[in-house]
Amino acid sequence: MPRLSLTPERTLPQDAPAAALLGRIWRPDVAGPAIVTLRDGMVVDITRAFPTSRDLCETPDPAAALRAAPGEPVATLADILANTPVDDRDPARPWLLSPLDLQVVKAAGVTFAVSMLERVIEEKARGNPAAAATIRGEIGKLIGDDLSKLKPGSPEAMHLKEVLIRQGAWSQYLEVGIGPDAEIFTKAPPMSSVGTGFDAGLHPSSTWNNPEPEIVLVVASDGRIVGATLGNDVNLRDVEGRSALLLGKAKDNNAAAAVGPFIRLFDTGFTLDHVRKTTVTLTVEGEDGFTLEGSSSIAKISRDPADLAAQMIGPHHQYPDGAALYLGTMFAPIKDRDTAGGGFTHKYGDIVTIAAPELGALVNRMKRTDHCEPWTFGTSHLMRSLAKRGLL
Repeated sequence: MPRLSLTPERTLPQDAPAAALLGRIWRPDVAGPAIVTLRDGMVVDITRAFPTSRDLCETPDPAAALRAAPGEPVATLADILANTPVDDRDPARPWLLSPLDLQVVKAAGVTFAVSMLERVIEEKARGNPAAAATIRGEIGKLIGDDLSKLKPGSPEAMHLKEVLIRQGAWSQYLEVGIGPDAEIFTKAPPMSSVGTGFDAGLHPSSTWNNPEPEIVLVVASDGRIVGATLGNDVNLRDVEGRSALLLGKAKDNNAAAAVGPFIRLFDTGFTLDHVRKTTVTLTVEGEDGFTLEGSSSIAKISRDPADLAAQMIGPHHQYPDGAALYLGTMFAPIKDRDTAGGGFTHKYGDIVTIAAPELGALVNRMKRTDHCEPWTFGTSHLMRSLAKRGLL
């Protein structure tokens, strides 16, 4: 199985020296996680100022708080990245973690027209990839292949809904794709996401699955969007295609929420408007020589990121520790991998790289969920660790 290799050059945003980057590492010397930032190539521990990622994100100006926080240099970023992949990890030295801790991990689905059509196809195919190509053509004739200009919830969208119902072509995915209410679901519990350099999980029952390259917003408990990072919303197409009620099984699995490498906090040089213009790229490299490339432009999203965040958190739904929100993707791979008409699915050992110039790169290797490192350090463990270190 191929090995992961991380370097600062491949990991950081193009303008990293100007970026307010918030991360987490595991420190074996204190037997717990630490909140860190980057200063002159060094990873600096600021946990005494902010014991959790959540705490820093709750400040009035997280980027300013990060830059002003006193800290302790731990190691170079190059050394920590080199020690992050499990195959080559020295357990006595620090390694990088997901930048999230107490934030609940949420996700928005069906936020791009292209991916919406693929969800409809999954549903009609009942999770059978062999039937997808034929159904794709049939759905395209009924709906068309460009719904990007249709505003969800608009009179035009509601008229299309009426037409499709009369034609027997309506779908629950079209409901959340062009209706007034966004699909917002829980992707993973707090503390469970994995970072760059980790193995990402595929449930072994799935034979039709794919990566979903996305931007992840970081939202404070009062609804402020304070930063962004990259995410892979690993998706089991066959499981969800069998029934939307299996969304939890399709989405929430061990190591199936990859996030990182760092949270880039908003400041004058990086704002939500920059996110709106960002294009996320994807590369999948298989041991079999197969390569898949794609991209997802936030400019083509059907619902504005601020609207998605507002539908997630507000007067009707609170998250006292804040939340992270995957924004969805327009990338839905249909390139055949093994057989004509069979489409794409992962193979164990695939290296998935999700990148954006403003956010760096998130790199993971795909493995069975039960072969990935098990999730053993939860919220109770974090609280005990911080208390033992005198940080609470």
